[in-house]
Amino acid sequence: MSSSSSTGRWRGSVLPAALLGAAAFLSGCVVAPPPPPARVVVREPAAYVPVEPPPPQVEVIGVAPVVGHVWVGGAWFWEGGRYVWRPGHWAAPPRPGYVWVPHRWDRGPGGWRFHEGHWAAR
Repeated sequence: MSSSSSTGRWRGSVLPAALLGAAAFLSGCVVAPPPPPARVVVREPAAYVPVEPPPPQVEVIGVAPVVGHVWVGGAWFWEGGRYVWRPGHWAAPPRPGYVWVPHRWDRGPGGWRFHEGHWAAR
């Protein structure tokens, strides 16, 4: 009977110790979200649009949600044979000292050409 009682005591002391060890081991694990996918930008050859873009829409710019964020203004984009307005948004500069250069349309000999906004060093 002493062997069965010693086996019971052994099981009773090892199981809690094993659970405690597993909990300590797993508590060091960090579950982090995967990094965002890489953004691939495909630049198409410069194309001219024969129709002048509409005037920019009036946007209400509130307070930045985070200190250091910069307002990236909306703009008219040429999509599917017509102008489509894409509203502005707040964005963090990619590095300290960078500023947002706004989107713009320039008139040329072949019509209107779009220059997409971008971040640039000061």
